[in-house]
Amino acid sequence: MPPHVPSQDIVLQAEGLGKEYRLYASPRERFRALFTRRALHRSHWALNGVSFELRRGQCLGVIGDNGAGKSTLLKLLTGTIQPSTGRVWHAGRVTAILELGTGFHPDFSGRDNLYFGGSLIGIGAEQMAQLEPEIVAFSELGEALQRPVKTYSSGMVVRLAFALVTAVQPDVLIIDEALAVGDQHFQKKCTERIMAFRESGCAIVFCSHSSYHIRHMCDAALWLDGGRVAEFGETEAVMGAYEMHSRLRSRALETLPDAPALAPTATRMPAVDAHGACLVTVRIDDLDEDDPPLLTAPDLVVRFTVRGRGDECPNLGFMIELAQGSGITSLATHEEGARPVRQSDGTWQAVLTFPDLPLHSGEYVVSAYLFDETGLVLYDAWLHYQRFRFVSPTLMPGLVRLPHRWE
Repeated sequence: MPPHVPSQDIVLQAEGLGKEYRLYASPRERFRALFTRRALHRSHWALNGVSFELRRGQCLGVIGDNGAGKSTLLKLLTGTIQPSTGRVWHAGRVTAILELGTGFHPDFSGRDNLYFGGSLIGIGAEQMAQLEPEIVAFSELGEALQRPVKTYSSGMVVRLAFALVTAVQPDVLIIDEALAVGDQHFQKKCTERIMAFRESGCAIVFCSHSSYHIRHMCDAALWLDGGRVAEFGETEAVMGAYEMHSRLRSRALETLPDAPALAPTATRMPAVDAHGACLVTVRIDDLDEDDPPLLTAPDLVVRFTVRGRGDECPNLGFMIELAQGSGITSLATHEEGARPVRQSDGTWQAVLTFPDLPLHSGEYVVSAYLFDETGLVLYDAWLHYQRFRFVSPTLMPGLVRLPHRWE
């Protein structure tokens, strides 16, 4: 272990990581530079000066805009590419869940690809023979393992790949974007395995655009901007700064000449498994027939009907935003200790009430979400599914009426 590592609990350390790409005007210029040893290139630093430490059981969220250097950082951490400056140190086994299945040979059977793919990630034939029954059981592919991988659906490929790369618990797990893969049932299995790794002391680097999962999974967050560290520290503080950056960036784009309108549009994100859990109805009481409708009551009352998976009690999420995009509030049952109620027909129902709705006059849009019992697996989402107008009884300007008192 390097002498400067302060604790045996540290399993991943990055020091001054940088990656430079030399860009040439043409292949001819590259050839000239090779023989003349003159600097004819233009340097592009995809990453520069990134440092952090990760301890056992910690989860680090990596965030940033497209092109910020996130993928480059993950490739450096996994050893796929070598740094131009700085270094990476890790203790024990590093496993990456990146582009699952890309190393499989299409003409080999699923079983042959286990041994072939296992050899590429350091699992020998003898160890693979011991692990094979558990991998087969986890992937749930059965007799399909005897068929060539080229006959598999994309879902079958990622099932096999995930079961393979997570067959041995790593010391460091690196996940790019997707928390889990496949249908609802397999998503839960993947999530449970990842969280079990963490509880057993595995450190996790989780790169995602999902602020929800970053907040719920990560102890710390690293915000990259233009290849450099913009913020690093406690998750909520970093996420707050990044979201403010994103809002300001969106506002700047809206003010450009001839910029298109960026108002939210209704989107139904279908349930991953049409026969599994899903939102059935999400209805707001007391809306009139206008377009967009006016909320005619002082309370905002939202009624949910959902379908869960078996006897599992699902969780619900709800978000209110300004019609032009700024979020106002979001909440979820698993964050507040609430539970939907099981009905005789097998569905679940819940009623969410905002008494004396503390919003000022304006136009709003709402979204609804359905999660599993842990609140980590998103089963279904209705994004911006309902707009409504609200006229506040107060004439004061602003956005919301905050709880307050005068003394």
